[in-house]
Parts: sequence; C-alpha cells; structure tokens
Amino acid sequence: MNDSGSIRFHYLLRAVILLLFALYIGHLVQQDALHYYVAPKLARWIKLCPIPLALMALSLGIQALFGKSSVLCDCEHRLPRTGLRSSALYGLFLLPLLLGFLLPDRALGSAAAAKKGIALSYTTVEPREKESFAAANPYQAEFAELAANLHAQDVITVYPEIFSETFGAIDLYKGQFAGKEITVSGFLYREPAVAGKSSYAVSRFLVQCCTADATPFGILLDPQTQISLPADTWIEVRGKLQVVKYGGKEIMQIAPDSITAIPQPSTPYVYTNADSVAAWEQIQSLPAAK
Repeated sequence: MNDSGSIRFHYLLRAVILLLFALYIGHLVQQDALHYYVAPKLARWIKLCPIPLALMALSLGIQALFGKSSVLCDCEHRLPRTGLRSSALYGLFLLPLLLGFLLPDRALGSAAAAKKGIALSYTTVEPREKESFAAANPYQAEFAELAANLHAQDVITVYPEIFSETFGAIDLYKGQFAGKEITVSGFLYREPAVAGKSSYAVSRFLVQCCTADATPFGILLDPQTQISLPADTWIEVRGKLQVVKYGGKEIMQIAPDSITAIPQPSTPYVYTNADSVAAWEQIQSLPAAK
C-alpha cells in the first residue's frame, strides 16, 4: 500500500487531468469545433460533460488536500508505485490532451480517406436493370421511392442530409440515371496514380458516432477532366452521370460541366437518417415522380 502522501499526490494529479478534460471539451464547444469529432446526436451529451468532470475533479481535489490520512487508501485499485509507471499511466491521458490543445481543429480530409480507403459504391446489392423503379424487397422500397423522385428532377441536387441515401438510390438504379444532370459538393480527393494517370473524386465522410468510425465515400470524376485545384479543396461539381468500369465493377462517375471552389461548410461530415430529422423532410420536399 502507498503512504498517504503518495495517495494525495495521485488524487491531486487525477483531479487536474479531469479538470483538463472539462476545459478541453469546453474549448471545443466555445470554438464550435465539437462537430469535427462526434456526430450531432452524441455532441449534445458531450456538451454537458464539463459539469460532472469538474465536480469529480473538485471532489478528488478536496480529498487530496483536506482528507484525513486514515481514510485514504488504494485498496481497491492499486496506484502506481514507481515514477516510471505513473508517467506511463498518466501519459496515456495527458498526451491526447496536449495534442488536442496544440493541434488545429479541422475536418478529416484526403490523408484520412487514403488510409481508410474511399468507397465509390454505395450499395452491396445487385443494381436493378428494369425501366421502372421497382423494389425487389422491403429494404429497397425506400430507395426505389427516393430514386423515382430523384429521377423526376431536371437537375439532381445532392443534399448533405441525404448524401449517402441519394447515392445509394442512384447506385441501385445506375442504368436509369446515366445521362442525368447532378450537382454535389464535397472535398476534392485524389486517387493514387495508376499507370501515371490520376483520378479524382468529390468526397464526404459518413460519420455514425464519431470520427473513429468515419467512412469516406465519394463519386468519381471523369479522368479526362483537367483539375488544377489542390487536394482537400471544397468544391461544387455540376455535370452528367455516367456508368463506367472501375476496379473490375460498374460504378457511377460524373463528367463535370463545372467545378467551383467553395468554402468548407460549417458541418463537413454527413450522417445517417437517424442523425438528422431534416433528412426525411428533404426527401419529402423533392418533386414527386412523374
């Protein structure tokens, strides 16, 4: 068992770490940067965390400074007994905090997409080749309805609230969407060069819970397109959809008519329907199928 002086030191150090976490979360909230790391459904709860963290830090600090030595112990959870072990243990918490305070808060981009591997296809089921937007099963019914509404538009606008759903519907009925005009925004991703030729995609990260589970999705741009913008530039692309062979399978790509650099949106990621009430409202606002 550690002596009371050592226990007080550990209590005080843990209080400081808890307080630093509370301050860091408060910093993210103040800078409106929490959305870079977690989905909105989780962010609303994390915003409340500084309060219990500060209270726990206060409790530990009071015990460390004013607690009776007779009631201080490390009986249930043994405290590190050497400086090396203490440094290793608390370094696991202090290093991420240090990096969080020192590094700039920014959205994931091409570097993360390259490591994770960008997905250019949005559905694992076989595409429907029929002229009508028929659903083979209940799972496809919502996609069929969305696809029909999208196809009725003169220009398909890809809303961030239904980014993955829109491309999922298009991917499922890709044959019917060939030649349709579309406009979509995202960051410019440069695919690794193959045979000396680079490919580009307009991309977004789909976040379920936090950036640890973020999945990069994108739609390929026609390789013949001349692009001088650097990777990670936020762009709005308008052009016609095409069905092409890429990596041994059919995918959709855009033959751009225009590529315009735009500011990064305040919410750079896209989420599932469960994360956005506005998603269904966007679907309902689409023109009805003709």
